[in-house]
Amino acid sequence: MLDTDFNLESADDFYEALIDAHRGLDEPQSHALNARLVLLLANHVGSLAVLREALAAARASTLGEPAPGSASEANVTAAS
Repeated sequence: MLDTDFNLESADDFYEALIDAHRGLDEPQSHALNARLVLLLANHVGSLAVLREALAAARASTLGEPAPGSASEANVTAAS
């Protein structure tokens, strides 16, 4: 199950490291860095089920929709 509770150690430091990793890269290089980072973290997670949940949640968030399986989605579905 995907853990969406806040669990990031030193969030500000991570954000700064992420921005620093992108510093000086052009747009294609920045996209490539993001893709490689996603694949490295996906390998670390390892569970296809969890990764699918993460993909669905990230896509829904990008589109401004409730995450699949969330309480918000259940409320929208019930109201339809």
